[in-house]
Amino acid sequence: MTMTDRSLAELQADFRATSTNAMPIAGLAAWAALGVAGAMLPERTIANASLYIMAVILPLAFLIERARGRNLFSNDGNPLTTLFLLGIVMVALTIPLAVIGSAGGQPLLVLLGMAILAGVVWIPYGWAADDKSGIVHAVGRGIGCYLAYGLCPAPWTASAICAVVVAAYLYSLAVMRPVGSAAEGRAATA
Repeated sequence: MTMTDRSLAELQADFRATSTNAMPIAGLAAWAALGVAGAMLPERTIANASLYIMAVILPLAFLIERARGRNLFSNDGNPLTTLFLLGIVMVALTIPLAVIGSAGGQPLLVLLGMAILAGVVWIPYGWAADDKSGIVHAVGRGIGCYLAYGLCPAPWTASAICAVVVAAYLYSLAVMRPVGSAAEGRAATA
């Protein structure tokens, strides 16, 4: 039986079994570091750094998995993993919107845009994993980032936006459905 001959429930169980918490751990670390830097560096520097946040998260997640002896996203062709990875590409394609939106000289709009756009990848993750934590993460993160941007005074705005993202990752790590080994996922769907 191939992956595409399996039911959605079986594919979702396999996706969970072959998923990992390396991505949220890497995201948490990257955004926490950016938040700390936001308390010490100019807004423009933090905004520019946020443009590369996804370029930091993915390699860091791969390194975390390598240290665990695993290979991130090696799941024998599950189409739900393809959906999730395409979600990352979709977000990457929208990053220029954050840059264009800040053309008026407001670097915090770049940071705000990246904080929200990078959280959108949790929507396809949540659907693929059959886990509502993905949509809660994305929506809560977006609303929280808007609130931090609008309510937190300078010079703490950048750090507050990053803190919201870190809180969203902590939420997800605490409540997302457990991940396991590929063998466990195949056994659960057999």
